[in-house]
Amino acid sequence: MSISSDLSPAGDAAADRAVVPAETTAPTAAGQTAAGRRPRVGLLGTGPWAHRTHAPALAAHAGSEFAGVWGRRPEAAAELAQKYGVKVYEDPDELFADCDVVAFALPPDVQAPLAVRAAAAGRHLLLDKPVATTPQDARAVADAVARHQVASVVFLTLRFAEPTAGWVEEQAARTGWFTAAAHWLGAVFPPDGTPSAYADSPWRKAKGGLWDVGPHALSVLIPILGDVTGVSAARGPSDVVQLALRHASGAASTAVLSLGAPQAAAGVGLELRGSAGVHELPGWSDVPGAYGRALDALLTAARTGVPDPRGAEFGARLTEILAQAEAQLPT
Repeated sequence: MSISSDLSPAGDAAADRAVVPAETTAPTAAGQTAAGRRPRVGLLGTGPWAHRTHAPALAAHAGSEFAGVWGRRPEAAAELAQKYGVKVYEDPDELFADCDVVAFALPPDVQAPLAVRAAAAGRHLLLDKPVATTPQDARAVADAVARHQVASVVFLTLRFAEPTAGWVEEQAARTGWFTAAAHWLGAVFPPDGTPSAYADSPWRKAKGGLWDVGPHALSVLIPILGDVTGVSAARGPSDVVQLALRHASGAASTAVLSLGAPQAAAGVGLELRGSAGVHELPGWSDVPGAYGRALDALLTAARTGVPDPRGAEFGARLTEILAQAEAQLPT
């Protein structure tokens, strides 16, 4: 799974000075790079998320090289590639052949089969959430990661943004949690205003807040309170889904999720209560910076061979929980 035993940590200035021409150092079948070359990252996807987060973060990342873009719409891929001066690929397998890491900015059910193919090509995976919208597809990704011994990380914003990522680690080290309440109320499809830039997304319209923002809430609740051992789900107004969860620690939690909140009601919050008192999730910013830290984590996992706890296996578990909740909801 290692990229290179002497790969400098992401962001190390020495890595910048050690670049050699890519055509002389093609990646090996195991996703390794020749000593001294920064790993090459290819991006799949050209939507708003790719424009606002993925591409700028990859271009700014000092420990890797942004190699190119593939998209389902060739004209959109060409536009994004031109903006960053990188190669546009006409076929994803061509991108896999040139790169060490594949970053995904695709709908989940497009992402999953391509991630399996990229892993089979020996490429490390920087996945988006949810990994897939069926447990079978998510499990196929996790199994491919394990079978082909590649590294994987799922970009879950709160687990890489600061100060939220540090806050989660701090709370996970405490014991005695009693309950937690989370809400993520997005105004992607607000009843009282203009839809957001992410509204032109068929999968978000079809799957709603449960699948789009549910992974964020679970990505914080699970490391602090333990795996979910029981879930019940109910619908509220508009796109609202309410989850009641039991955790391995014995704690109970709730999560209220939506992409259809009124604009004045939109917001994110999470409150923990227990013997350590009451602790609230802090705010965060700089999402492209958080994406860069996710890439750092992936490169560390690839270099050391130690799987990241936020990898494809965790992504598969999130999909299982969300599918269990969805099965309880009226169609």
